[in-house]
Amino acid sequence: MKSLKQHLQTFGYECVLPNLPLTYLEFDLAAKVLEEMLDEYFYINLKDDEKIHFVGHSTGGLVIRKLLNDTKYINKIGRCVLIATPNKGSHLANLASRMKPYVHIYKTLKSLSYDYLQQQQLEISHPIEMAAIAGKRNNLLLGRLITEQNDGRVEVNSVQFSGLKDFITLPYGHKDIHHQMETATHVDSFLKTGKLL
Repeated sequence: MKSLKQHLQTFGYECVLPNLPLTYLEFDLAAKVLEEMLDEYFYINLKDDEKIHFVGHSTGGLVIRKLLNDTKYINKIGRCVLIATPNKGSHLANLASRMKPYVHIYKTLKSLSYDYLQQQQLEISHPIEMAAIAGKRNNLLLGRLITEQNDGRVEVNSVQFSGLKDFITLPYGHKDIHHQMETATHVDSFLKTGKLL
């Protein structure tokens, strides 16, 4: 996400890149950590008339969605963009969930399964405008296990969900979509206008 941060800074954004515990914890627990970070950030940095936007890649997008449903700061949030986020779950995570010792350690992977996501009730219950960007370049070995169009990790149809204000696909894979200036340009457009280019 460092390159996306740098790209967005060229558009004039002040960017914060939180270090969330997304390897060994479920994403909903990371959303609680993010809320605690917001407590401090809003108290110290945000002026009364300012709002904060969120941009997340992959599981980071799920953290954002969970935060939006639970936060006490909803009126201080502007728009959100989710990049390559498995909003409906991940086929690869479902396969991995069969290996209990593995997902017991890497709990984030467990939280990307279809069943776990349904339990989180991430339906939109807030007024925040959201867009999603999916990659469609399957350039990763594990992507061959997915029969639908995907970015090597996440199916395109899992990124798109009901309630999005805008959605596009770009010709990039899961590990490089968030490093592209083209992606940052779309993010900038949505944050400013409510529309992806």
